[in-house]
Amino acid sequence: MAKIIKRNKALSVSPLKSNQAMGASLAFLGINRAIPMLHGSQGCAAFAKVFFVRHFREPIPIQTTAMDQVSTIMGAEDNIVEGLKTLCEKAEPALIGVPTTGLSEIQGIDMKPVVKAFRQRYPQFSSVKVVPVSTPDFSGCLESGFAAAVCALIEELVPQAEEAGTQPGRQQRQVNVLASSHLTPGDVEVLKEIIEGFGLRPVLIPDLSDSLDGRLTELEFSPITVGGTPVSEFATLGDAAASLVIGPSLAKAADILRQRTGVPEHRFDHLMGLETVDELLVTLAAISGNPVPECLQRQRAQLQDAMLDTHFMLGQARFAIAADPDLLNAFGQFLNGMGAEVVAAVASSRAPVLERIPVTEVMIGDLEDLEQMAKDQNVELLIGNSHAAVSAERLGLPLLRAGFPQYDRVGGYQRNWIGYRGIRQALFDLADILLANNRHEIKPYRSIYAQKRQEVFSDGIAAVSENG
Repeated sequence: MAKIIKRNKALSVSPLKSNQAMGASLAFLGINRAIPMLHGSQGCAAFAKVFFVRHFREPIPIQTTAMDQVSTIMGAEDNIVEGLKTLCEKAEPALIGVPTTGLSEIQGIDMKPVVKAFRQRYPQFSSVKVVPVSTPDFSGCLESGFAAAVCALIEELVPQAEEAGTQPGRQQRQVNVLASSHLTPGDVEVLKEIIEGFGLRPVLIPDLSDSLDGRLTELEFSPITVGGTPVSEFATLGDAAASLVIGPSLAKAADILRQRTGVPEHRFDHLMGLETVDELLVTLAAISGNPVPECLQRQRAQLQDAMLDTHFMLGQARFAIAADPDLLNAFGQFLNGMGAEVVAAVASSRAPVLERIPVTEVMIGDLEDLEQMAKDQNVELLIGNSHAAVSAERLGLPLLRAGFPQYDRVGGYQRNWIGYRGIRQALFDLADILLANNRHEIKPYRSIYAQKRQEVFSDGIAAVSENG
């Protein structure tokens, strides 16, 4: 069990975490025809929008209630009501997510009465779903904000089985999937392909692979999300044959979904290891009644060969990782399975899963903490988001970019880390980085006697030349 070291300083130096409101916004961006409206100042929304645009390199629909000095002191309920009205009139969304920020949380806003007031004042917009969620900046991280939004979506949109008349297993081919924030849109797309390979129909909550996959559309501009999980799908979750939960951060959301629908569930911490992917495929085979597709069996054999090829480089290599808890756990388990050592681990916030990571200790801190730990532990390679690039440069170490945000590389949002193919590519990338830094390379041996023989030979040639 890893020892958790609490934050021991009053400020963050080289911050690691992204705030909860951004995580909630990311979850809402995975719903079709949705738009997040952050309840805070204009700067709160602008900050999130800049990070999303730089990471995904796409226009991102985010709005704000634009709290100012007066509304902060006197109350900003009217800002929310009028903001919802304006979005309903101009954008015609199917869903509006309303994450709070540190400013509105400190003010003490209660969102439910405000949403009720909006419904009473503007009944013509009753078809638009409004999902408020508490996501203060001063606690948690992007991962916990994402999870809170998924909980809010289920509570707001999934009816009780008795009321809706749903029945587990009625849709024998449907599988609900709760996907954690540590899965990239590329990961989600691969996960869908794996599930569909068994003849099943996955319903992703949320589906970032359909809304933030980086494709061109016929629309020149859209003020709401294009693609993602339709709001209508939430009403069908109670008829599914099973639910898959990827990521410990979604444990509470999974509990709520099971309580409302009664659908049996299967939970996975991550999908970045041979055993975890095997477990997923066995589960899908049992749900569908179909054997594992031959293409996946071939990919498994390819991964096994890659594990043999790369274990010489990865065995006993010393890594430092900085990430949100779910991603930190996934990489920790993955590297430990290859015989590598995670000697420095920094998490953005506290979570129960941190105690299961195969490391001696986990620091709740920032990139300054990671940098110091890496120095002390003679680390060979860093894993972290683009914020860690400066730390890696100061340490003179290579960096494998993972997590959010990635703004100094193109396509990080589409990187696939899971499944047999994703794991195989991760092994190759890690091994190549270590090889480029001469890990386990044997330096040429030059005998001192060979050098003396060369000197004697050279002297002999010189003597012959002098004597003609």
